[in-house]
Amino acid sequence: MGDDQLKKTIGFWVGTSIVVGTVIGSGIFMKPGDVLELSGNSTMALLAWLIGGLITLASGLTIAEVSTRIPKTGGLYVYLEEVYGKVWGFLCGWVQTLVYGPAVMGALSLYFGLLVVGLFNISTDYTLFIGILTIVFLAGMNLLGTKYGGMIQALSTVGKLIPIIFIAVFGIAQGEMPVFDIDSESSMKISMAGAILATLWAYDGWMNVGFMAGEMKNPQKNLPRAIITGILVVMVAYLAVNLAMLHVLGAEGIISNGTNAANVAATLLFGELGGKLIAIGILVSIFGCLNGKLLTFPRITLAMADNKMMPGHKQISKISPKFKTPINATILQVVIAIIMMVVTNPDKLTNMAIFSVFSFYGLAFFAVFILRKKDPDAKTYKVPFYPLVPIIAIAGAVYIVVSTLIDTPLDALYSVIIVIVGMPVYWLLTKNERNEKQSN
Repeated sequence: MGDDQLKKTIGFWVGTSIVVGTVIGSGIFMKPGDVLELSGNSTMALLAWLIGGLITLASGLTIAEVSTRIPKTGGLYVYLEEVYGKVWGFLCGWVQTLVYGPAVMGALSLYFGLLVVGLFNISTDYTLFIGILTIVFLAGMNLLGTKYGGMIQALSTVGKLIPIIFIAVFGIAQGEMPVFDIDSESSMKISMAGAILATLWAYDGWMNVGFMAGEMKNPQKNLPRAIITGILVVMVAYLAVNLAMLHVLGAEGIISNGTNAANVAATLLFGELGGKLIAIGILVSIFGCLNGKLLTFPRITLAMADNKMMPGHKQISKISPKFKTPINATILQVVIAIIMMVVTNPDKLTNMAIFSVFSFYGLAFFAVFILRKKDPDAKTYKVPFYPLVPIIAIAGAVYIVVSTLIDTPLDALYSVIIVIVGMPVYWLLTKNERNEKQSN
């Protein structure tokens, strides 16, 4: 669908709220302990959150230009196919289907399970069961029709902001623990790259920002403003929550409480009942984030299957005749997510997800140079401070990919294997296509 066919209804404020809503999910509540432990020091942890935000800002601004130059549905998969050819588009969609999408959904489901057992003082043995139950329930709701998924999304967007505002404001005002230059005694292995990688899970979701370009009023002006404002709001919120939690629990308190740290901080600030209400707000945030992924990720798989670019594409491309939803594409992603949940932990899944997607983000960021060379005078939004901003985005992507390969090669291994397996799969799929053409 071209820009001219889309109704231009999104202004600056709605655009900004979409940025904030799509980025804030589970990471700000789940990752502060990991970031502290990996950075080894509270000041370095805050710096990691800042660097992660700046990489995200540069990435969002760069992808916005790519998306306005390629105003087609399908996101990253379409950008790479248009710029680098069919094989790169296929590999991107292949990895998103088999690694990124399921890893994101699996991690969110397990984090949800961890918070539920923490909130109700249930045995952690039930974490996996609750996580699987949650992803199956939400997948079912989305398969009944997008209006149910949309309702859950709208309610959760409000819910996710409540715990952030309350913890940040009251934690900074009432906390008594020192915040800066506090070393982490629990740090086994200091890795600033690992700390930044952990923050990027919290900032993930910004890729959806570029999809709005065709529906924006005056995108040249409003799109960069919405991205800058939205990501700056998220950065301030994330830094404020981290400052508040350090102020209330201290560095060691955050690390020792792990994924339950925000819940513990809220209980100290607001008492037992207040803490539980904040914890419910955090659960709503993660629930809504998972719902959003279940709503959108299967559409990538569906688009590939429609293009006969997936094994079993006839089955995968089936749409529910009654509810008009991508039933088999959704089931495929949920089954892979559940297998991942059974065999590994949520922190490994977040590393796997970020590594797999940043490998392709780097190519998408570089695409802006190729597109500008092809059509330097295009009347589209142009990334500010070119070429500095795209270079920062590319450098961030390279840093994440290389450091993951060095620091945690096993987290990267599955993604690399899936890419390698994808090569002969692509060859077989295109071979069948060639044979069909010859027989016709």
